[in-house]
Amino acid sequence: MSGLRLVIVGDELVAGTGDPKALGWVGRVAARTRPEGRFDVLTLAVPGETTTDLGARWDDEVARRLDPDADNRLVVGLGRADAAAGLSLARSRLNLANVLDVAEQRRLPTFVVGPPPGATADGERLAELSAAFADVATRRRVPYVDTYSPLAAHDQWLGDLAAGDGLLPSQAGYGLMAWLVLHTGWHPWLGLPEDGA
Repeated sequence: MSGLRLVIVGDELVAGTGDPKALGWVGRVAARTRPEGRFDVLTLAVPGETTTDLGARWDDEVARRLDPDADNRLVVGLGRADAAAGLSLARSRLNLANVLDVAEQRRLPTFVVGPPPGATADGERLAELSAAFADVATRRRVPYVDTYSPLAAHDQWLGDLAAGDGLLPSQAGYGLMAWLVLHTGWHPWLGLPEDGA
């Protein structure tokens, strides 16, 4: 093996849009991940992407970035676009299920990060969406990070959103998302010791 390669698909939250440090949660998590040997983190973000859109592109885009000599892994960062686009929960569930099933067929270990809270008007819908995504992942024994429930009433998260455009987190918000990822099975999924993050 020539190291670890993570390919991360998702929307603008995966890209860290709105973070003045340009790290987002992905950069912060990568900085706390210390495998032996080479470590590649390839981020493939499309702003405003629904799970339908993600399902149409991810396999081809990810396949072109895999290294046959590396430990290749897929991280799926789910955003809030399904709620904004009015997709049914059944459609969102099916879209994620299809991604996870194809990844399993490709023998590509997968880790899923759910959508965080956004505008309060979308709260109930996003809570349902996160729970639906969690159920799909759990049924497939794929690690799932619920970012919605811990952050929905979190003062620092809400303050970070309010200080910006109300939708995208800034430095503090992305730090909270990274903390949740690092403390929800990230290191065990990678076969690495916990780093005390």
